[in-house]
Amino acid sequence: MAKGPGLFSDIGKKAKDLLYKDYNYDHKFTLTTNTSTGLSFTSCGTQKGNAFFGDLSTKFQKEKWTADVKVDTKSNILATITCDEPTPGLKAILNLSYPDQKSGKAELQYKHEYAGVSANVGLIPTPLTEFSAVVGNKEVAFGGEVGFDTATGNLTKYNAGLSFTKPDFTASLFLADRADTLKFSYLHTLSPLTNSTVAAEIAHSISKDENTFSVGGLYMLDPLTTVKARLSQNGKIAALIQHEWQPKSLLTISGEVDTRALDKNAKVGLAVSLKP
Repeated sequence: MAKGPGLFSDIGKKAKDLLYKDYNYDHKFTLTTNTSTGLSFTSCGTQKGNAFFGDLSTKFQKEKWTADVKVDTKSNILATITCDEPTPGLKAILNLSYPDQKSGKAELQYKHEYAGVSANVGLIPTPLTEFSAVVGNKEVAFGGEVGFDTATGNLTKYNAGLSFTKPDFTASLFLADRADTLKFSYLHTLSPLTNSTVAAEIAHSISKDENTFSVGGLYMLDPLTTVKARLSQNGKIAALIQHEWQPKSLLTISGEVDTRALDKNAKVGLAVSLKP
C-alpha cells in the first residue's frame, strides 16, 4: 500500500488518541483465543454501575479477507466483511446489522501516495451517503468530508481539515460541525527513548461563542508500562496506567476527579485484556 496522507479520519488522530484513548471508568474484561485456522473468539464483559453488558465476537481471517461477527447481550448482531487490497491501495468493507438493518453500509477506501478517498452508502432504499477525500503527502495534507441524506436531500455534515506533520510533532486545524466549530490540535514528542509526548486540543464554538480545551501527556515508565494524564477546561483531571504484563495482554487502571466538585467520588475504572 502506498504511503501518503492517509484518510481524512487520520487527520488529528494521534493527538486525539493520546488525549482520549484507553480511558475507561467502568469494569471491563476482554478475553481472546485463536485457532491455527485463522479463527479467533473474543468475549467482552463490561459492568456499568449495577448493570452488566457483554458481547461475543468471532473473527475469521484468510489472506485478503476478514469476517467479523459480534453478538451482544441484547441479541444485536453486527457483521463486518473486509477485503484488503483486491487492488493496490483499495479496501472494501461491508457492514451488516440485525435487527437494526438501517445501520448497514458499504464502504470503499483508497489510499494513494498523494491522496486518500473514502466513500460509504447505507443499505436502504433512501440511504445516508458520506464521502471524504484528502490530498498531500506524509508531511502536509488537506481534505474534507460531506454527508448527504437522500431521503430529505439535506447535507448531514461538511467538515474540512489541514494537517502538518514532522518526525517530532504534528499539528491539525479543523472546521467541523458544519462550519460551526474551529478546532486545533497539536502533538509533540519530547523524547523518543521514553516516548514522552504531550498533546493539546482547543475548540471554539462559533454559535455559542464558547471555548473548550484538553491538554495531556504520555510517558513510558519502562518498555511495558505507560502512564497518561489529561486536564480539561471543566476542571476534570484524568489519569491512567497501562501495563503489558505479557505480550498483547494489557491491564489498564483509569481514574478521573472533578476539581470543581471534590465532594463527589472520583471515577475509577479497570480494564483487563487477555490475548494469546
